[in-house]
Amino acid sequence: MAEKLNLKVMELLNGRRLSISGLTRELKAEGIEEHRLVLTGYLRALRDLELLDEVEVPPSKIYTLPEKNKDLLPDKGREVRPADPSDPEDIYLIFRNQLLKIDLDFRIPVGVYVISRLFERPCFRRELKLVGITQKHLDRYMEKPGIVCEASDSHLKKARADITKIEIPLDDPAYEIRENREEVTKLANEVLAGMIKHRIDLEGLVAKSKQTTLLP
Repeated sequence: MAEKLNLKVMELLNGRRLSISGLTRELKAEGIEEHRLVLTGYLRALRDLELLDEVEVPPSKIYTLPEKNKDLLPDKGREVRPADPSDPEDIYLIFRNQLLKIDLDFRIPVGVYVISRLFERPCFRRELKLVGITQKHLDRYMEKPGIVCEASDSHLKKARADITKIEIPLDDPAYEIRENREEVTKLANEVLAGMIKHRIDLEGLVAKSKQTTLLP
């Protein structure tokens, strides 16, 4: 649902300026009902990813679509192309849609962790950009010691040579996990499970009523 909500919000804001109340009404008219607090948090996450612009117009916050993101919207009347797992850009898009669901503070370490595990090499800055991490967010995160550190240049020559499906700038830094943390591993597993569910038809396998307690 998150990727559909993302697209619907951007579609509603294309050429318009709406408050949270206005978006809530518009989404409800489209058959999408979200609690105001949930929608507020979601809009702030999109703002932090620079996918939306937020303007203070007391007592409201007004959201609009940045000019650079209008190209991300499909043409009206044209069906959205499903992500193609053979297209490397689409693989990052699927990952980005799942990463958007977790807390902003963990997106960089989880992003680095998942990419490093999937591709068995350090994660390049170009890849973090593809999954929705802005340069401002990355710079702010790297200002203080954390779970993620910059990878040594000696590790990167072979990694760059192995990447043939996307372009990695020669001066692009790469990152790796300094230490394993339980919360990062847990969130990474949730993201990976979401990616799998996005690509595989699980109809007839998933329980219709969610289990509320864990089995012993």
